[in-house]
Amino acid sequence: MNNLSPLVNRFNSIILSLFFCFLSVPTLHADEANADLSAILEHIQAFYVDKIDDRKLNQTAIDSIIKQLDPHSAYLDPEALEDLFNVANGQYTGLGIEVEQRDDHIMIVAALPNSPASQAGIKKGDILLQINEQTVINKPIKQVASLISKAKSPTIKLAIARNGHTEALTFNVQRDKISIESVTGSLSELGYATIRISNFNNHTLHDVARLIARLINENGQDLSGLLIDLRDNPGGVLSSAVAISDLFLQQGTIVTTKGRFYDANHAYYAKQGDVLNGAPIVVLINKGSASAAEILAGALKDNHRATVVGTRSYGKGSVQSLIPLGDGQTALKLTTAKYYTPSGKSIDGIGIAPDIAIEQAKIPTEDEQILRKMSEGISNQPLLTAFRDVQLEQAQKILRKY
Repeated sequence: MNNLSPLVNRFNSIILSLFFCFLSVPTLHADEANADLSAILEHIQAFYVDKIDDRKLNQTAIDSIIKQLDPHSAYLDPEALEDLFNVANGQYTGLGIEVEQRDDHIMIVAALPNSPASQAGIKKGDILLQINEQTVINKPIKQVASLISKAKSPTIKLAIARNGHTEALTFNVQRDKISIESVTGSLSELGYATIRISNFNNHTLHDVARLIARLINENGQDLSGLLIDLRDNPGGVLSSAVAISDLFLQQGTIVTTKGRFYDANHAYYAKQGDVLNGAPIVVLINKGSASAAEILAGALKDNHRATVVGTRSYGKGSVQSLIPLGDGQTALKLTTAKYYTPSGKSIDGIGIAPDIAIEQAKIPTEDEQILRKMSEGISNQPLLTAFRDVQLEQAQKILRKY
């Protein structure tokens, strides 16, 4: 890879959402189908009634081919590739909010410290009603995120519902570059710690280790137990998930990957040493916990190191490899393997089942009606119920029983 551009060289150190970097890619020999495809593109460019932009035509052909594969494979143009590198390094352009899906609604889990959202006054427990005057009720998180990231203006108008207010509150929040704080935590009076990992980037291992060391220091002795909240964590850097799993394991398999290409087959094992010295662990997951989050949950569950609670995880158990194209300014993100938990199970499309099921509290019917009316701009509504995080409360109770 030394003969490629500096951007390509970054493949070796940046791995996102179970993406491996291959140092070499096997040469593919053109067959009749490849020749036909090239001929078709040439004829369209030469004879089609209207002039077609070459790049647009090639992009259309690429997209058509990739769509035949799976939802996780993709062609990354220079902008998408740069975005991937930034996220893997704990940076992205956005508002700085963490959210969860609560029934048909998007609830703010946290506004990141010093983020545009935090500075604008967005708070934990707020419920998103509109983005740029477009309702987000009954829209999935991915679609809501797209409304923010693809907005033409850097200023995003948010309408939110907040407990104690009878009408929607409006905030104009400026999209900006943000350093992602992927780990937060707290310590209870009895020495039980709770940490939330919102994603896995290249800094998350350091952040988790540093936070746990600080909590132990605050406690004045070993922690009584640890709750790891992985809800709505979409995953991220594979090496980060493996290394964080290893923090708590004395031995055993963490994860294995299997594919047709030789370099897609790996096994990762724990090294001796447990930062908690055997203190109990509870891992909290939900349907938004995916990819690297499932690796951590599966490794601790199958090695009998933690009790997993919550609801079944997403089930993203395939491995995507980044393969540089051309001069390295673009890349192919291609599914090349599946990963298996220590028990040898593939969770792709299945997810990880919790040892103890805990359902999140439903939004009361009367609050559902209030939220919809607020979203329509109708004011003077009754006060909303103060929403409780029942899953977190129950998970903390389970931890204290050990």
